[in-house]
Amino acid sequence: MTGRFFLDTNIFVYSLDRSDRRKAVVADGLIGKALSSQKGIISFQVVQEFFNAAFKRFAAQMEAADGRCYLDEVFSPLLAVHASATLCGEALNLYAAGNLSWYDALIVAAALHVSCDVLYSEDLQHGRKFGNLRIVNPFL
Repeated sequence: MTGRFFLDTNIFVYSLDRSDRRKAVVADGLIGKALSSQKGIISFQVVQEFFNAAFKRFAAQMEAADGRCYLDEVFSPLLAVHASATLCGEALNLYAAGNLSWYDALIVAAALHVSCDVLYSEDLQHGRKFGNLRIVNPFL
């Protein structure tokens, strides 16, 4: 076991979306643990999805300057998986096996690619396993 864990996009969205205070507290705790332990991992996909939500869907849309600060302070230390043909191939295998959307397959493939033990996500089935990777919904 590596002790590494992967944070899905929804963790970051809930950390800034204060409409559900309980989820925001849980998300803040996970992000803090990811940064302090240096065991938290994200992929470039998480960065893209987050900024898409932050610039378009948040009640108070994020400004580009705030996005730059968030990128530098939060995302950059966690960003360990970049898009590649290898990653897409791994995601295609997961997608072809069934029961995962394309974007979920990319997230799972990224977590597997860097040998994470846990993938924190609200979007995938809690307790499901992909090899040594276990899905955990932290909001249950």
